[in-house]
Amino acid sequence: MDANHEPTMAGYVGIWIGLLCIVGIEVFLTLMKLPPHELLASLLILAFIEAAVGLLYFMHLKYEKHILLWSLLPAVVFVLFMMNHIWPDAFRMVSLKVPIQ
Repeated sequence: MDANHEPTMAGYVGIWIGLLCIVGIEVFLTLMKLPPHELLASLLILAFIEAAVGLLYFMHLKYEKHILLWSLLPAVVFVLFMMNHIWPDAFRMVSLKVPIQ
């Protein structure tokens, strides 16, 4: 890390307060009783923002070389692609009506 780019405690506290504000917004949106599609879209967008902030600051990707971040993207795309092929099996399980013990 470069001396000019080292994270400070004040920076981490600010990021943490920002994440708490996003959580507060998520709770507020949930209590507003929005239609399910709007609620899902807004909560997913906020969750992606939270995940990005967590990756950039708490996992120090912001302070690494950009090639590391770009090398992680194909892995993420692969995982999402594979999850997309597994989801139909989860929907199939609903129709099996397996008894719960």
